Formats: sequence, C-alpha cells, structure tokens
Amino acid sequence: MADDYYKTLEINRNATDADIKKAYRRLALKFHPKSSKEAGSTDRFSQLGEAYEVLSDPRKKATYDKFGEEGLKGGIPPEFGRGGAWSSKYAYHGNPEKTFKQFFGGDNPFADFYTNDVPLSFGGLQPVVVKTQDPPIERDLHLSLDDLFHGCTKKIKISRRVMNEGGYTSSIKDKILSIDVNPGWKEGTRIVFSKEGDQGPNSIPADIVFIVRQKSHPLFERQDDDLIYKTQISLEMALTGFSVNVQTIDGRLLNIPINDIVHPTYRKVVPGEGMPLFQDPSQRGDLIIHFDIQFPEKLSPDGKHLIKKALK
Repeated sequence: MADDYYKTLEINRNATDADIKKAYRRLALKFHPKSSKEAGSTDRFSQLGEAYEVLSDPRKKATYDKFGEEGLKGGIPPEFGRGGAWSSKYAYHGNPEKTFKQFFGGDNPFADFYTNDVPLSFGGLQPVVVKTQDPPIERDLHLSLDDLFHGCTKKIKISRRVMNEGGYTSSIKDKILSIDVNPGWKEGTRIVFSKEGDQGPNSIPADIVFIVRQKSHPLFERQDDDLIYKTQISLEMALTGFSVNVQTIDGRLLNIPINDIVHPTYRKVVPGEGMPLFQDPSQRGDLIIHFDIQFPEKLSPDGKHLIKKALK
C-alpha cells in the first residue's frame, strides 16, 4: 500500500478506536462504488478497507506502528513478536466489500443504515431506508383436547422467502418449526416464532404466530381448567340415586356415586379430575357432571297414584 494507513483514513496516529471507526464509517460511505461515481473511488474504497482492517486490529496496528508497512507485510523476527505483535506476514484479502459488510452488518449494508456523520442520500443511491418489521403472520394451530391434556410436539413445515448471499436476490426455502405443546395450554394461547417470515432487502421479517384452537371432544367440554361431562338419567334415577361411569382422558374409569336428589340445576363436582394447570401441571381443575333428566312422556293412573303417595 503506497499511502500511510492513517492518512488514508484522514486521522492522526493518536486516534482512538472510536476515531478509527468513525473515520472509516464516513469515508467508506462516501467512496463506496454505489454512492460515488468519481474517478478513483473504487481504488480509494479498497484502500480504506485495508487501512481499517489493520488499524482496527490491536496486534496488526501495533506491528504497523513499530515496524511500518514493511514489517507488517514482510514479517518481523520472532523475538520482536513476544509482546503480542503480528509476527507473521500480513496480506489484505482484497475484498473491500467484505470489510464494508462486516463493519455495517448484514448482506445489504445500505438497507437499514443510518448515521449522523453522512447525509441521507448517497449520490446515485436512493435515500436511506429505515427497516420496519412486517406485521405478524397469524396461523391457527388446531389441537385436540388430548394434546392439550398430555402435551405433545407438533412439527410444522413453512415455506418462506430467504435472501441469497449478496442481499439482492432471494429464493423460496422450506423450514420445519417445532412446537412443544405444554399440558394445560388454553384456547387462544399464542406461540411466536420471531422473524421467521419472508426476508426482504428493506424489511425485517415478520414474526410467525400460531394461535391455539381447541378441537371439539366427543365426551368433554372445556371450561377454563374444568372439564364438563354431560349424561342423561331417568327421573327414577334422579330421585332414587345411581352411579355414573366416566372414562377419563388419561384412560381411567371413574365410578361416581350420586346419592343426592338430582334436580335440573344440580351439578356434581369431582375435584382434581379436570385439565392440568398450565402454571403447575401436577395440579388439575375439576370434573363437573351435568345431568339431563329424562321425564316420562305419560303416566298411568296407578303410576300417578303411587308417585303422589310416595311424595306425601
């Protein structure tokens, strides 16, 4: 490199690390081939990349400061390297665009760059675009009551647009998202996968949000953490007592005696036989049994007489 690294970055030899970064930021944006059409901009941009790479690395900088470019690129005797100096030969990789991208981050540094050191328009470039995140993409996740009782893992394949290397073209790629369903999750639970939406050059990928939707169950209805079980009984059973057999979601058979007189608003509560609590799956809600009393369509005179006699 013919010019002094410090002169290239337009700083003095007492410059701090912050000064070096600030200088590179300002000059790299100024002489980037996309922002400058002046003759010699490409060469200057390359010189800036090499100067920054050396001066931003403490070991390379120490070697350059003590031995100059000759010692940096030609190598120095090992006895001089014990203090942490760069004892092997240094060669710039020759890709100033790589240095630029590493400094600003991302494959498209101009997409979301903002600085007070430079104006918001770079010659032939469009004004700086401040990245905004796309709105969340919401999808329903249909789960059975058994899934929400026991917990499970769901694998969901999505297809999304991914930016290719360089940040200017994209392609569609598939990805598998894994959802660990916890026991006790409720209708409306939201599972967020941050920034898994389509990628774009000037936007932050949207979050993908799955919303739990509970499927109907042939035996139970869910009410918060409780399970509702409905069964039909005769008037005779309602008045004289009976037992209810309930097959639970976890495969047990409950035999529940009903010794009370069952009226239309009567509910039998069986504690601890409902859904697991999300905060503590070892605890559970209640099983609540509703009764649909089937009255006889007609009674014989003798039957009516016997009922009246029994109820007196």
